[in-house]
Amino acid sequence: MPETVYDELKRYVRFDTADEQALRALYPYARPHLVAIADVFYDRIFSHEEAHEVLVRGERQVGHLKETLVAWMDSLLTGPWDDAYWSNRYRIGRVHVRIGLPQHYMFGAMNVLRTELGRLAWERFHQEPPALEHVRNALGKILDLELAVMLHTYREDLLAQRARAERLSTFGQLVASIGHDLRNPLGVIETSLYILRGRLGEDERARKHVDRIAEQLGVANGIITNLLDMIRDRPLARQPVTLARVIAGAADAVKRPPTVAVALEGLEGLPDVDGDPVQLRQVFVNLLENAVFAASPAGAVTVRGRAVDAVVELDVEDTGPGVDASTRARLFEPLITTKERGVGLGLALVKRIAERHGGSVGYSDREGGGARFTVRLPAIMSSR
Repeated sequence: MPETVYDELKRYVRFDTADEQALRALYPYARPHLVAIADVFYDRIFSHEEAHEVLVRGERQVGHLKETLVAWMDSLLTGPWDDAYWSNRYRIGRVHVRIGLPQHYMFGAMNVLRTELGRLAWERFHQEPPALEHVRNALGKILDLELAVMLHTYREDLLAQRARAERLSTFGQLVASIGHDLRNPLGVIETSLYILRGRLGEDERARKHVDRIAEQLGVANGIITNLLDMIRDRPLARQPVTLARVIAGAADAVKRPPTVAVALEGLEGLPDVDGDPVQLRQVFVNLLENAVFAASPAGAVTVRGRAVDAVVELDVEDTGPGVDASTRARLFEPLITTKERGVGLGLALVKRIAERHGGSVGYSDREGGGARFTVRLPAIMSSR
């Protein structure tokens, strides 16, 4: 059986059963102090504005983060250090990559834990020098392993970003080359339809077919526009934007069956954002169209808003089937779609517009089933 990455790392630092026993020997003394270590850790985080903003995004989450860190240290000292343990650590590393925590903060964070746990080891075992040395060595090995696993996720993300950049470069070249060529024949079709409409007379059947051609012509032009928007930086016409008004307009523009209900909650009173109202409207049109499609033939779509410190968060939820795990990893890439006749540009465009506004968009499963897309945008803070 081939050696796993975790087995290779453990072999490299020589982490063995004796080290496991040393960590477990420290645990009974360390356990009552883990909450205090979490306080020290986050006090250090708060002293660095960038790390604070990335990790907590508001004081309301600090309590939860401290509880998570205490549980992390608890398992660090008790194990079992098996494949499930390392898989969990790998997921934590992916979270740090996803939220954009710079790598150098990983080293700083590990140093805080190394210092605090080393102090507890000295307090417990300073009268037993051989045991103290063994515990310190075990702590050094396990924290080095933790850091190696987390940094491995950054390396994987870097490689994935490089692959995405290459795909997008090829995609952009293709779009640029065919966009203009497609617009010419579509323009001819549009002109011909205009002439035909004037010669149909009272033939309702022919008029119906012409209307269908015109509708599909609009769809084709829309696809080309979205493709071109993906590869060019259309300037933002920035102004203070009231999101309640933008989202209400987007909801009115989205076609839906009467059996799909759309509710807007918590949008009034949200702080304005500095942005382009036309492009932000496109964000919510795309998200609502996807949500209505997922909730059909009968279901519900809800848009909820809230202000968290200097950020406005907007959830677009639906009662549909949600997104499967295989699609989730590439959900915001161009040409990725779950629709039978979809092109896969809507979410990629949402991500691009949100990021150009200094924000982000993410996916999570909705409680009770369904999908939740969360758009985060910087708010205009009141000067009062």
